[in-house]
Amino acid sequence: MIMRSNNNKWLVTAFTLLAAMLWAPVALAQASIESVRLHRAPDHTRIVFDLPSPVDHKLDKLANPDRIVLDLQEAKLDFDIQTLDYATSPIANIRVGKHSDKTRVVFDMKEGVRTRTNLLKPIEPHGWRLVVDLFDKELNGTSSGAATTAAGSTPAQKKPAAQSAPAEQRLMVVAIDPGHGGEDPGARGPSGTWEKTVVLQIAKKLEKMVNDQAGMRAAMVRDGDYYVPLAERRKIARETHGADVFISIHADAFTDARAHGASVFALSNRGATSAKARYLAKIANESDRVAGVYEEEEDDSSLLSVLADLQMNGSMAGSLYLGRQVLQEMGKVTKLHGGRDKVEQAGFAVLKEPEMVSILVETGFISNPTEERNLRSSAHQTKLARSILRGIDDYFTSHPPPNSWYAAQRRGKGDEYKIQPGDTLSEIARQYSVSEQAIRAANNISGDRIMVGQVLKIPRT
Repeated sequence: MIMRSNNNKWLVTAFTLLAAMLWAPVALAQASIESVRLHRAPDHTRIVFDLPSPVDHKLDKLANPDRIVLDLQEAKLDFDIQTLDYATSPIANIRVGKHSDKTRVVFDMKEGVRTRTNLLKPIEPHGWRLVVDLFDKELNGTSSGAATTAAGSTPAQKKPAAQSAPAEQRLMVVAIDPGHGGEDPGARGPSGTWEKTVVLQIAKKLEKMVNDQAGMRAAMVRDGDYYVPLAERRKIARETHGADVFISIHADAFTDARAHGASVFALSNRGATSAKARYLAKIANESDRVAGVYEEEEDDSSLLSVLADLQMNGSMAGSLYLGRQVLQEMGKVTKLHGGRDKVEQAGFAVLKEPEMVSILVETGFISNPTEERNLRSSAHQTKLARSILRGIDDYFTSHPPPNSWYAAQRRGKGDEYKIQPGDTLSEIARQYSVSEQAIRAANNISGDRIMVGQVLKIPRT
C-alpha cells in the first residue's frame, strides 16, 4: 500500500510537471498590448501598437471586400480597439479575434490602400512599437505615389495666391510649422500637457491672424495631429506654398522645472551659440527617429553649401533680423529665457532652406508648471500668436520685396528709409525698384557703405 501510494504521488507529480512544461511557453510568451493609437494624416492612416517587447507579426491584404489582416503572434490585445477614432480614415470597421497563439486584427476598408509595417526600437518617450501605415491610393484626384514622403506625408495642395490682388501687390506667404505631431509628441509638462498639442493651438491662432492681416497669407505645414518629416516641412513651405518666411513653433523643456522664458533661434554658420542651443537642435533633429521615419533624409548638399547659399541669398541676415523683431515683440507679453533678447543659433535641420527666411520660436518652458498653465491658456496663446505676427509685420515693413503689398505701402508713405541691421544698398535699391546709383546721388554717397540708423532719401522713379 505504501509503495502504491508513492507511485501514485510520483505519477501525479510527473503529470503536473509535464503539463507545466507544455503550457509554460504559451503563458510566458503572451505579450500584453495595452495601448493602441491612430493618427490620420492628409494622405495616410497610422496605427501604432505599443509593445512591452518585440512581437512577431504578419500582415495580409485581401480583396472583395478590401480587408487588412494583422496577426500578432504570441500576443493578446488588452485594449478596446473600438475606442479609436477612424471616422475620417478609409477604415470602415475594426474586428479583433483571439486565438491560442495569436491575436488577429482585421481592418475592414472602405477602399483599397497601400500598406507598410515597421517594428520600431525604443526611443524616448516610447518603448517598442509596431507601426502599421495605410497609404491612400488616391489623393485629391491624383496618385499619392507621386508625392508621398518617407513617412507618408504628402504636402497640402498649394493655395493659389490671391488672384484678385494686382501683380504689384503680391501677398507675402507665411509658412507656419507647428513642431512635432503624431508619434512625436515633443516635450511633456508636469500635468501631462504635450508640446505638440499647444503649439498646434498657437499655430492655428497665428494662421487666422496672418490671414486677417493686410499683405499676408498663411500656409500651415501641418493642421492636425500627425507627423511631417523635417525635410518635408521645408519642402511644403517653399516648394508647395512658395513661402517667404518660415516660422517653426515649439515649447521648451528642461530637467530643472525652474527654467522659464521664450527664445528664438536661427540656423548657425559657426556652430551653436550656446550649450542650450546645441542641445535643443539635437533634440529637434531627432524628431524623425521618434516619429518612426524609415528613410534618412537624402543629403544632396553639405551643410557648408547650404550655409553658402543662405549667405548669398541674404536669408541668414533676414532670419536674424526677423528673429530679433519676433523676440522683441514676445518680450512684451512673456518673459524671455535668461532675460536675453538675442537670437541664438544652432544647426536646426528644419531651418536648412537657402531660399527662405526661417526661424524657430520656443514659446516658453512646458516643463515649468507656471508656463505650462500659460501655454494651455487660450488667452496667453493669443498673446503669443499676436506677438509673432507683429514681429513678422515689422520684418516685411522693413524688408518689402518688390511688387509686394508692403512695397506698395512703403512707396505711398514717403521717400525716406531708415537703415536696419543686415540691410545693403543693393537690397534697398531692389526693394524700391530704383538704381543704386540713383540712391547714391540722392544721398551724396560715393560707395556702398551705409550705417544702421542712417536715413536715406529714396528718389522717385
